[in-house]
Amino acid sequence: MVVQRKLERIKGIMGNTMRKLVFLAVSFISNMLYAGPQVGELAPDFRLRASDGKTYTLSEFNQEKFVVIAFFPKAFTGG
Repeated sequence: MVVQRKLERIKGIMGNTMRKLVFLAVSFISNMLYAGPQVGELAPDFRLRASDGKTYTLSEFNQEKFVVIAFFPKAFTGG
């Protein structure tokens, strides 16, 4: 009975470790395959809701202005 519990515990630990290793491998490979945007490359159009509650798209600015995207934690949240 004790040996069986220990084996089950080891299997659980091995399973968690294997999942973590697979996740890290997939993350690493995907980062290697996609290097990100190149200097001077236009960003794809996207839509975001701003802190004023309005939704903006990148195409609204028609390359007439610089666009800065900043992320900040929402006030008074637990995250």
